[in-house]
Formats: sequence, structure tokens, C-alpha cells
Amino acid sequence: MSDIWVSIIAIVASMGLVALRVHIGAAFGIVAIFAFAYLLNWRAALSMASSVPFPLVGDWNMTAIPMFLLMGYIGSTTNLTEGLFSSMRVLLSRLPGGLALTSVASCAALAAASGSSVATTAAMGRIAVPEMVRHGYKPSLAAGVVASSGTLGSLIPPSLLMIIYGTITEVSVGALFLAGVVPGILSALLYAVMVIVRVRLDPSLAPPVQEQFTARERWQALASASPLPLIILFVLGGILEGWFTPTEAGACASVAVMVVAAFRRQLTLAAFLKAARLTVIGTASLFIVVIGTAMLGRLMALTGLPRELADALVATGAGPIGVIALVALIYIVLGMFLDSIGIMLLTLPILMPLTGALGIDMIWFGILVIKLLEIGLVTPPVGLNCFVLKGAVGRLVSLPEIFRGVSWFIVTDLVTLVILVAFPILSLWLPAFMAN
Repeated sequence: MSDIWVSIIAIVASMGLVALRVHIGAAFGIVAIFAFAYLLNWRAALSMASSVPFPLVGDWNMTAIPMFLLMGYIGSTTNLTEGLFSSMRVLLSRLPGGLALTSVASCAALAAASGSSVATTAAMGRIAVPEMVRHGYKPSLAAGVVASSGTLGSLIPPSLLMIIYGTITEVSVGALFLAGVVPGILSALLYAVMVIVRVRLDPSLAPPVQEQFTARERWQALASASPLPLIILFVLGGILEGWFTPTEAGACASVAVMVVAAFRRQLTLAAFLKAARLTVIGTASLFIVVIGTAMLGRLMALTGLPRELADALVATGAGPIGVIALVALIYIVLGMFLDSIGIMLLTLPILMPLTGALGIDMIWFGILVIKLLEIGLVTPPVGLNCFVLKGAVGRLVSLPEIFRGVSWFIVTDLVTLVILVAFPILSLWLPAFMAN
């Protein structure tokens, strides 16, 4: 059997194990070890298994991941997320679909603060969905807006996926953070426009909320909602001004959230310990995925599969747009079955030689990849955010209603993707401006 076929069979076997509910990191790692043993010997396989993990998770850039997770979990355990939703509700409730727009804005701010789509969806799902259903919103809209808006954490900086992408491709994480600002805001705005248009056409989706707020209450709500956006600006501003690196930004942001929570007298020892425990669990789970997928990537490098595929695609004469269309199709299909980090780590070793041969800008390509991973997070049958939301809301909304609700947002995401492909300047102008 040729080396290429061994690599292909290994990928298929890995996906088969994932379908059987084996942890994605364990599935990829186990298959890679056995494939190495088949191609070389057991000594080489065990040597690979022992040499890959430490240099990977010990990379300085990766230390930002637990820090950003800690920031998000502290915001959740100290109830800063509930205050954010309540404040946004006061500011936006008079608009058509006001509570849904509140959810978009709250998810965007919380996602940017935490860098985690799953954490954002779980936190806002417990708060926003019951509130919308209580006010007569269709369950599918209530669930769809939270599950989809939670994905904004992947694109709006700081983003865990951007950190991992930058580490793998050796692209500046700071430049990626800047490149994600406009596409992230664009995604949130198009979500809001879609909600307003749908509610205008069908008011039964979201009955008006019969609540009146004074100007003083709105100013108080604005002040109450300001800490998380200010922390985000602090992180980005600190990176731009050179106060700290993107890696150090995670620690600074965590301290900033703790200071805000302590100032509001919400930072208790129990809340801190819970956030720390969740951070350790989340970091360990994520790093297992990273290690397992890196092992599988090492196998593909050994067999030469990435270069063979890249040469085959270049030989077809497909230009950058054709390749991006093919990548989009691959990512959307893989997103139906695999975790977003696993997809990225699995595909990037294959795609990097191809993008290099075609001269595709890796920062722009990174934004497109992360946008595609956002879509995969809500794409049936295994849209991770949809299952996370289902776990958060229990029997309040059924899984079919959640998938039905996110369908409108998937269409909106595809429109956003087309815009980002057609106008690369939307992703690249801010990094170029700051560089100059």
C-alpha cells in the first residue's frame, strides 16, 4: 500500500472514530500512532507521540489560550454577562426584534471578551433564550440568534482560533486580531439587519416588548454595559501601542475583568475557583485536540499528501477564487461533523503549500477560514453551538427548532463570506493602516 493511501485511510478512520463519539484529539492521535507504526516501526511511532506534545503546547503564543478562557469564565461566574444582557435590553428593546438584537450585541461583546464561541453560547443561552421566549418570541428565532451570534467569538478579536491559526501559519497574531475587527462587526450588523427585516415582514416572530425606559435608565444601562467593550478596546489598544504582545494581552485582559468584577463586589472566592476549574478543563480539552491533530498532520507530512494535493490543484489551473470556493465547500462539509479546531489543524498543513503557490495573502485567507469555521459551528447535523445551546436551555427549545432558527443566519453568513471574498480590503486595510 502506498504512503498516500495510508494517509487517506488514516483520515477516514479518524473521522469514523469521531462519529463513534471518541474524543477528536484521542481519535486523531491513536490513528496517527498506528499509521506511523505501519509505515516505519513502533519505536518511531512512540518517538513521534512523545516529541510532538511539549513543543506544541509549550509554544509561547499558546499561553494566551488559558488566559482568554479565564477572562471569559470570570465574566460568566461573576454575572457580568447577565448585566451585559440587561443593559443591552434597555438600550435596544424599542427596535423591531429588540431582544434578538440585544442578544446579537451581547453575544458579540461577550464573544470578543472571552474569545470562545462555545462559552459565549452557553452563557447567553441560559440568559437570553428564556427571556425572549417569555416575551412571546418564536423559539426558533430565540435559539437561532444566540447559537449563531455566539460564533462571533471566533472572528471578533481576541479569538482563540486566530491564536492557533497564527501559531501554525507563523502569521502575526496581532495582525490577525486587527484583520478580524471589520469582518466581525460586519457579521454582527448583517445579523441585526436580517432580524429587523424578518420581524418587519412577520411581526409574530418577535412581538414588541411593552416596556418603557427613561433617559436616565438608558444612560445607566450604557454605563453598566461599558466594561466589557472597554476591556476589548484596552486589549486591542494595548497591542497596537506596544504595551504588551497579543500573548500577554490575555493575562492583562483577565486581570482587567477581575478588577471590574471586584469593583462591583461580584468577585468571590467561589466564583474565582469555579472559573479557574473551568479554565483548566477547557484548556486541557483544547490542547488534547491540538496534540492529536498535530500528530495526524505529522503523518500527512511524512506521506507527502499535502504536497500531492497542492500540486494536483495547481495543475488544474484553478485560480485563487476557484481554490477558495473549493476550500469553502470542504470546510462547510467538514463543519457538519468535526470540531472547528480539529478542522483547522487537519486542513492547514494541506492548504498552506497551495495558498503559497497561488500567492494568496495568509491574513486574508485566515479570516476566510475562521468565517467558514463559524458557519460550521451551527451547520447540521453536528453544529457544536446548537448542541451547546440545547444543553443550556434544556426542554425549552427542541433541537429541530434550533437548527431551523440558525438556517437564516447561515444564509446571512454566506452573504458575509461572499462580501469578504469580493472585497479583501475589508480584512486587510486595518492591519495595513496600523503598519504604516
